[in-house]
Amino acid sequence: MNTRGSDGETRVPAPEPEPELVTLDPATTAVVRSVVPMAGLRDFFDASFRDLARVMEAQGIAPTGPAFGLYHGTPGETLDLEVGFLTDRAVRPEAGVVAGSLPGGRVARLTHHGSFDRLGSSWDRLGSWMRARGLPAGEDRWETYVTEPSPDMDPRDLRTELNWPVAD
Repeated sequence: MNTRGSDGETRVPAPEPEPELVTLDPATTAVVRSVVPMAGLRDFFDASFRDLARVMEAQGIAPTGPAFGLYHGTPGETLDLEVGFLTDRAVRPEAGVVAGSLPGGRVARLTHHGSFDRLGSSWDRLGSWMRARGLPAGEDRWETYVTEPSPDMDPRDLRTELNWPVAD
């Protein structure tokens, strides 16, 4: 479906990127973890990023990559998740911020283009790709927010990396 931009130009949507299989090293993180109702997700992310920024700055720890959300188990009415940043060293626990890690090993990855409200269909697509290749999906998975969202941005410009470890 073509759309018309604010400049009046017709925009043709970019082709959907293909999933890929990558191998990652484990990574140290600073996170806030909680079980959150779906309706409270945005508020949890906002509060967590404020706390992370304050604690990491006070401890002299800079993020070494974009923000992420690590989901434990199968999403339902609530989500068990960690929100955080990759770091070069462990954070000291403070104000709900703790040290964590992202797993290493084989990971199926897909870059989602567009708004967050379409992430579910991209996760479904990645899961189907894994099943078609006989790759058993791990219990946990994470999103890396490559593009930092802002209130005045076009949601079509968002890029979110979906990462689903392969259960070996």
